[in-house]
Amino acid sequence: MKKITYIIFFLSLGLVAQDNKDYTNKVATIDSTIATLYSVISGDKGESRNWELFKHLFRQDAKLIPIGEKEGKTTVRYMSADDYKKTAGTWLVENGFHEVEINRETQVFGNLAHVFSTYESYKTKDDDHPFMRGINSIQLFNDGKRWWILNLYWQQESKANQIPDLYLPNN
Repeated sequence: MKKITYIIFFLSLGLVAQDNKDYTNKVATIDSTIATLYSVISGDKGESRNWELFKHLFRQDAKLIPIGEKEGKTTVRYMSADDYKKTAGTWLVENGFHEVEINRETQVFGNLAHVFSTYESYKTKDDDHPFMRGINSIQLFNDGKRWWILNLYWQQESKANQIPDLYLPNN
C-alpha cells in the first residue's frame, strides 16, 4: 500500500510540474510581453493557440476592450481574457490570423507603462497585403517581478478613420 501511495504521489508531482509552465521570460520586459501578445493570438488556419499563455499575460480583472459599430453607433465591449477566447478563439483557428506590430510608441513612469501599438493583420504569414490594420492601446503594470497587461483597448482602421501618419512606421 505504501508503494502505491508513493507512486501516486510522484505521478501527481509530475502532473503539477507539467501544468506549471515557466513563462517568466515571456513577461520579463515590455518588449517580451508585447511580442508574446502578438505571437500567442497569431497562427495559421487550423493551428490551435496557447490560451494558457494568453491568460498568463493579463492581470486578474484585466479587460480587453474593442471599439466597434453596433446599429450605426460606435460602441465598446468589455471582455475578460476568457471572454476573448470564447468570442474569438474558434474564428482565429478557422480562418487563420497573424497580427504583426508595425510601429510602437511607449511611455513609462515607474511601474506604469502605456504602449500605443500599430498593427497589421494577415490570414497567413505569406500574404502580401493586410486585410486589416488598427491600433492597440495597452496599459501595463510591473509588480517588481514581471509586466502584466491591465487593459488592451483597440480600434480597427476604417475608410472614415485612417491611421494617422504619426503612428505608422518611418514617421
